[in-house]
Amino acid sequence: MNFYSFARVVCIAFVRIAFHFRVEGVENLPESGGFILCSNHRSYLDPVFLGVKVKRELSFMAKEELFQVKVLGPVIKKLGAFPIARGKGDTGAVEFAIDTVKAGKVLTLFPEGTRSKSGELLKLKSGVIIIAAQSQGIIVPSAIVFEGKLRFRRRVTIRYGKPISCEELEVAGMDRQSLKHAREKLTLKMSALLEGQN
Repeated sequence: MNFYSFARVVCIAFVRIAFHFRVEGVENLPESGGFILCSNHRSYLDPVFLGVKVKRELSFMAKEELFQVKVLGPVIKKLGAFPIARGKGDTGAVEFAIDTVKAGKVLTLFPEGTRSKSGELLKLKSGVIIIAAQSQGIIVPSAIVFEGKLRFRRRVTIRYGKPISCEELEVAGMDRQSLKHAREKLTLKMSALLEGQN
Protein backbone atom coordinates (compact mmCIF):
# COMPACT_ATOMS: atom_id res chain seq x y z
CA MET A 1 0.00 0.00 0.00
CA ASN A 2 1.50 3.34 -1.08
CA PHE A 3 1.17 6.62 0.80
CA TYR A 4 -1.82 7.79 -1.26
CA SER A 5 -3.75 4.56 -0.65
CA PHE A 6 -2.98 4.69 3.07
CA ALA A 7 -4.05 8.35 3.27
CA ARG A 8 -7.28 7.54 1.42
CA VAL A 9 -8.17 4.84 3.97
CA VAL A 10 -7.54 7.32 6.79
CA CYS A 11 -9.63 9.98 5.05
CA ILE A 12 -12.54 7.58 4.49
CA ALA A 13 -12.59 6.77 8.20
CA PHE A 14 -12.31 10.45 9.16
CA VAL A 15 -15.15 11.54 6.86
CA ARG A 16 -17.47 8.79 8.12
CA ILE A 17 -16.85 9.76 11.74
CA ALA A 18 -16.83 13.54 11.36
CA PHE A 19 -19.74 14.09 8.95
CA HIS A 20 -23.05 12.76 7.70
CA PHE A 21 -21.51 11.96 4.33
CA ARG A 22 -23.41 11.05 1.18
CA VAL A 23 -22.25 10.54 -2.42
CA GLU A 24 -24.34 10.52 -5.60
CA GLY A 25 -23.40 9.71 -9.19
CA VAL A 26 -20.34 7.50 -8.63
CA GLU A 27 -21.32 5.65 -11.82
CA ASN A 28 -20.42 8.82 -13.76
CA LEU A 29 -16.72 8.54 -12.87
CA PRO A 30 -14.68 7.06 -15.77
CA GLU A 31 -12.71 3.96 -14.79
CA SER A 32 -9.89 4.72 -17.23
CA GLY A 33 -8.48 7.57 -19.30
CA GLY A 34 -7.62 11.10 -18.31
CA PHE A 35 -10.36 13.45 -17.21
CA ILE A 36 -10.95 16.65 -15.24
CA LEU A 37 -12.93 16.43 -12.02
CA CYS A 38 -14.37 19.92 -11.84
CA SER A 39 -16.02 21.09 -8.61
CA ASN A 40 -17.24 24.09 -6.70
CA HIS A 41 -15.06 25.07 -3.75
CA ARG A 42 -16.46 25.23 -0.20
CA SER A 43 -13.69 24.27 2.24
CA TYR A 44 -10.09 23.15 2.71
CA LEU A 45 -11.41 19.58 2.96
CA ASP A 46 -12.84 19.61 -0.57
CA PRO A 47 -10.04 17.46 -2.10
CA VAL A 48 -10.70 14.90 0.65
CA PHE A 49 -14.46 14.95 0.07
CA LEU A 50 -14.05 14.49 -3.68
CA GLY A 51 -11.44 11.75 -3.40
CA VAL A 52 -13.11 9.47 -0.87
CA LYS A 53 -15.19 7.62 -3.49
CA VAL A 54 -12.74 7.95 -6.40
CA LYS A 55 -10.66 4.78 -6.56
CA ARG A 56 -8.07 6.37 -8.86
CA GLU A 57 -5.42 8.79 -7.59
CA LEU A 58 -6.23 12.47 -7.95
CA SER A 59 -3.90 15.29 -8.94
CA PHE A 60 -4.91 18.80 -8.01
CA MET A 61 -3.71 22.38 -8.12
CA ALA A 62 -2.99 24.10 -4.82
CA LYS A 63 -1.86 27.64 -4.17
CA GLU A 64 1.92 27.79 -3.93
CA GLU A 65 1.84 29.23 -0.40
CA LEU A 66 0.65 25.87 0.96
CA PHE A 67 3.85 24.18 -0.21
CA GLN A 68 5.88 26.51 1.98
CA VAL A 69 4.27 25.18 5.17
CA LYS A 70 6.79 22.76 6.72
CA VAL A 71 4.62 19.71 7.37
CA LEU A 72 1.73 20.39 5.01
CA GLY A 73 3.82 21.03 1.89
CA PRO A 74 5.50 17.59 1.64
CA VAL A 75 2.26 15.81 2.56
CA ILE A 76 0.03 17.40 -0.07
CA LYS A 77 2.77 16.89 -2.67
CA LYS A 78 2.72 13.14 -1.93
CA LEU A 79 -1.06 13.27 -2.24
CA GLY A 80 -0.85 14.54 -5.81
CA ALA A 81 -0.91 18.31 -5.37
CA PHE A 82 1.15 20.64 -7.53
CA PRO A 83 1.62 24.40 -7.00
CA ILE A 84 0.12 27.26 -8.94
CA ALA A 85 0.97 30.93 -8.53
CA ARG A 86 -2.46 32.54 -8.47
CA GLY A 87 -2.99 35.78 -10.34
CA LYS A 88 0.36 35.55 -12.12
CA GLY A 89 -0.56 33.69 -15.31
CA ASP A 90 1.29 30.54 -14.23
CA THR A 91 1.65 28.86 -17.64
CA GLY A 92 3.94 26.18 -16.19
CA ALA A 93 1.19 24.93 -13.88
CA VAL A 94 -1.35 24.99 -16.72
CA GLU A 95 0.98 22.98 -18.98
CA PHE A 96 1.56 20.47 -16.17
CA ALA A 97 -2.22 20.16 -15.76
CA ILE A 98 -2.67 19.54 -19.50
CA ASP A 99 0.07 16.88 -19.48
CA THR A 100 -1.57 15.25 -16.44
CA VAL A 101 -4.82 14.69 -18.34
CA LYS A 102 -3.01 13.62 -21.51
CA ALA A 103 -1.16 11.01 -19.44
CA GLY A 104 -4.49 9.42 -18.53
CA LYS A 105 -4.66 10.72 -14.97
CA VAL A 106 -7.42 12.44 -13.00
CA LEU A 107 -7.00 16.18 -12.57
CA THR A 108 -9.09 17.92 -9.90
CA LEU A 109 -9.87 21.60 -10.43
CA PHE A 110 -11.83 24.23 -8.52
CA PRO A 111 -12.49 26.75 -11.32
CA GLU A 112 -13.98 29.39 -9.03
CA GLY A 113 -10.40 30.00 -7.87
CA THR A 114 -11.41 30.59 -4.26
CA ARG A 115 -13.80 29.20 -1.65
CA SER A 116 -17.44 30.27 -1.68
CA LYS A 117 -18.51 31.06 1.88
CA SER A 118 -22.21 31.17 0.97
CA GLY A 119 -22.26 27.99 -1.10
CA GLU A 120 -23.41 29.95 -4.14
CA LEU A 121 -21.42 29.13 -7.27
CA LEU A 122 -18.98 31.92 -8.03
CA LYS A 123 -17.91 32.99 -11.52
CA LEU A 124 -15.79 30.27 -13.13
CA LYS A 125 -12.37 31.08 -14.53
CA SER A 126 -11.47 30.02 -18.07
CA GLY A 127 -8.50 27.84 -17.08
CA VAL A 128 -10.58 24.66 -16.86
CA ILE A 129 -11.87 25.19 -20.42
CA ILE A 130 -8.37 25.83 -21.76
CA ILE A 131 -7.00 22.69 -20.06
CA ALA A 132 -9.89 20.59 -21.38
CA ALA A 133 -9.47 21.92 -24.92
CA GLN A 134 -5.70 21.50 -24.99
CA SER A 135 -5.77 18.01 -23.46
CA GLN A 136 -9.01 16.89 -25.17
CA GLY A 137 -10.00 15.51 -21.79
CA ILE A 138 -13.59 15.16 -20.68
CA ILE A 139 -14.91 17.13 -17.73
CA VAL A 140 -16.84 15.48 -14.90
CA PRO A 141 -18.76 18.31 -13.19
CA SER A 142 -19.13 17.87 -9.44
CA ALA A 143 -20.82 19.57 -6.53
CA ILE A 144 -19.94 19.77 -2.84
CA VAL A 145 -23.07 20.65 -0.89
CA PHE A 146 -23.54 21.56 2.77
CA GLU A 147 -25.37 24.32 4.59
CA GLY A 148 -23.65 27.14 6.45
CA LYS A 149 -20.16 26.59 7.81
CA LEU A 150 -18.55 23.17 7.83
CA ARG A 151 -18.95 21.74 11.32
CA PHE A 152 -18.66 18.38 13.08
CA ARG A 153 -21.44 15.99 11.97
CA ARG A 154 -22.62 18.42 9.30
CA ARG A 155 -24.48 16.77 6.40
CA VAL A 156 -22.18 16.81 3.35
CA THR A 157 -23.32 15.63 -0.08
CA ILE A 158 -21.04 15.05 -3.06
CA ARG A 159 -22.59 14.80 -6.53
CA TYR A 160 -20.72 13.63 -9.62
CA GLY A 161 -22.41 14.63 -12.87
CA LYS A 162 -22.33 13.02 -16.29
CA PRO A 163 -19.08 13.53 -18.23
CA ILE A 164 -18.98 16.43 -20.69
CA SER A 165 -16.83 16.36 -23.82
CA CYS A 166 -15.22 19.37 -25.47
CA GLU A 167 -17.68 18.88 -28.33
CA GLU A 168 -20.60 19.25 -25.92
CA LEU A 169 -19.08 22.43 -24.50
CA GLU A 170 -18.68 23.68 -28.08
CA VAL A 171 -15.13 24.88 -27.55
CA ALA A 172 -14.56 26.38 -30.97
CA GLY A 173 -11.26 28.08 -30.14
CA MET A 174 -9.26 29.95 -27.53
CA ASP A 175 -10.75 33.35 -28.28
CA ARG A 176 -12.59 35.19 -25.51
CA GLN A 177 -16.08 34.58 -26.91
CA SER A 178 -15.57 30.82 -27.33
CA LEU A 179 -14.19 30.49 -23.82
CA LYS A 180 -17.07 32.51 -22.40
CA HIS A 181 -19.65 30.35 -24.19
CA ALA A 182 -18.09 27.09 -22.97
CA ARG A 183 -17.72 28.49 -19.46
CA GLU A 184 -21.41 29.42 -19.38
CA LYS A 185 -22.42 25.90 -20.41
CA LEU A 186 -20.23 24.37 -17.68
CA THR A 187 -21.67 26.84 -15.15
CA LEU A 188 -25.19 25.62 -15.96
CA LYS A 189 -24.14 21.98 -15.47
CA MET A 190 -22.49 22.70 -12.12
CA SER A 191 -25.38 24.87 -10.92
CA ALA A 192 -27.82 22.06 -11.71
CA LEU A 193 -25.77 19.65 -9.63
CA LEU A 194 -25.75 22.07 -6.71
CA GLU A 195 -29.53 22.15 -6.89
CA GLY A 196 -29.74 18.35 -6.92
CA GLN A 197 -30.42 17.95 -10.64
CA ASN A 198 -28.14 15.17 -11.89
